[in-house]
Amino acid sequence: MGYDVQISFTLDTICPWTYLAKRRLSKAISTVQADNPSVTFTTKYLPYQLYPSAPQEGEDKYEWYSKSRYGGSEERMNMYTTLMSAYGVAEGIDYKFGGLVANTLHAHRFIQHYQEGKGARVADRVVDSLYRQYFEEEKHPSSPETLMQAAREAGIEEADAKKFIGDEDEGMMDVKMLIREQAGNGVDSVPYVIVEGKRRDFTLEGAKEVVEYEKALRQVIKESG
Repeated sequence: MGYDVQISFTLDTICPWTYLAKRRLSKAISTVQADNPSVTFTTKYLPYQLYPSAPQEGEDKYEWYSKSRYGGSEERMNMYTTLMSAYGVAEGIDYKFGGLVANTLHAHRFIQHYQEGKGARVADRVVDSLYRQYFEEEKHPSSPETLMQAAREAGIEEADAKKFIGDEDEGMMDVKMLIREQAGNGVDSVPYVIVEGKRRDFTLEGAKEVVEYEKALRQVIKESG
């Protein structure tokens, strides 16, 4: 008899650690599913904003990281870029540090709309595209052009995507409510992953190693029997 494991994945599309976590979780799911062919996994994405006051037009990404995270220290910024690059290589991510950092509300609005309307697989493709565009291609995180590219890669009809992107109010209240809900649930950083089980849930905060995600997935399956 089949069993579907539900996973909640709270993210921000400008967080490099959530990109790493998504890749590692995907690896863990593939490995565990190969050993448990009757088990499926469904990931639900939930929104969080690292920089809620960011302007939509954006500002220089490198300068923002340097000032807000490392006090303007070039030495500490170099350590960060070297570290993230190395982590990225291990997961097939080619991190780049140019481009703009900007508000991600419209990216979250887009993810949630198509997750609700088209399902988990489409949402997964959207998230993959948004991450790659921002971190590897130095694209704006939530511009209409970036969202349209994500729509194309996810197989969303162009006219439908254009209409939704153009109506900036549609789904906005829902996304803001979800962000508030996550804060109310105690989420104050990302990635924040919950693997839901029949007996108990497993919460993994921060970007864990693949083996840690595997352990949680296997334990949920074990306890579901």
